[in-house]
Amino acid sequence: MVARDIQQFAEIRTKARAYFCFLFSKNLPNRLPDISTESVTNRLRKIMGDQPNAEGVYLLDEKGVQITPTYLPNGTRTEDAGAIRSTRAYYYRAMKEKRCTITDPYPSLISQEICITASQPIFDEAGNVKYVACLDMPIESVVKLTHPTAGASFVGRFTKFAYSMFSLALLMVAILLFVKGVGSFLAYGIHVDAIEIKTIFKATILLTLSLAIFDLVKTIFEEEVMGVHRHAHAGANRTMIKFLGSIIIALSIEALMLVFKFALTDPDKLEHAVYLIGGVSLLTITLAIYIKFTKEVMGDDD
Repeated sequence: MVARDIQQFAEIRTKARAYFCFLFSKNLPNRLPDISTESVTNRLRKIMGDQPNAEGVYLLDEKGVQITPTYLPNGTRTEDAGAIRSTRAYYYRAMKEKRCTITDPYPSLISQEICITASQPIFDEAGNVKYVACLDMPIESVVKLTHPTAGASFVGRFTKFAYSMFSLALLMVAILLFVKGVGSFLAYGIHVDAIEIKTIFKATILLTLSLAIFDLVKTIFEEEVMGVHRHAHAGANRTMIKFLGSIIIALSIEALMLVFKFALTDPDKLEHAVYLIGGVSLLTITLAIYIKFTKEVMGDDD
């Protein structure tokens, strides 16, 4: 669970930072002539009250010294006041970048669970950093805030159930194709010399389609049921390439089988095999164009 949360956090880190930036900018006073520790602390505690999953909030001065206790949802940690946090990433990143930042996941000193810290520099009217406001949040809660899974609602649960059923049905189809493909030549037993080339081709087509459907089931189950979200372009690219690649292989084998069949039995029908080969070639070219443009889009996004 922790490993998956860290992976998902890496994927939605930009959204998470944008969320906390909005939260801080909306609630904390900034660039005002009379900014006091009390006024900032009160607004910071209000943010924590609006975020029930927050672990704690606290305030640092411009030198990285914690000047308030750590305020928890159900109390305070007074022993934290006076602690030097100048070596912590949430302090020096905020001071260096002069903007809202979030840390990498790390073990919390409060709960010992994996968390992140969002920090926001507070400026005085002259534009100098006076405070650094900090908010600790469990990584699991951050992922749910910025990339919520639909499982919390009735529609979400129904959607997951529907995808699970479709995945199960497709998996059964893949298994049936696999069994049929293997059984088509196992039926000959030890009489290998009795197996026709046509039978081998058909078994190969069935096994290839089985593999393609299994890959599709794997992708649907991981992303829609388990919630393992990949980069949008990368996921679509990988799924499309694997599925269409398997289909192209199956059609190519079918075209080759028709060439042999018509060459031996009915040469006048060879043109139908040529049409199928042309269709496979067109599909291959189309897939190559898709891969090229998808990579260009991914490169632009990066």
